[in-house]
Amino acid sequence: MKNYLSVSLVAALFLLTGCSPEVGSTAWCEDMDETPKGEWTANDAKEYAKNCLFRSED
Repeated sequence: MKNYLSVSLVAALFLLTGCSPEVGSTAWCEDMDETPKGEWTANDAKEYAKNCLFRSED
C-alpha cells in the first residue's frame, strides 16, 4: 500500500508540472500578467523582468 501511494504521488506531481508553461515563454508571461503581484516569488519577478519586460522582439 505504501508503494502504491508513493507511485501515485510521484505520478500526480509529474502530471501537474507538465501542464505549466516553460518559464520565459510567451504563455508564461501571459500567465504571470494574470497572477496577482503579491503571489509572485523573487525568482518569478526576476524571470518576468528578464524574459517579459526586456524581451527583444526579432
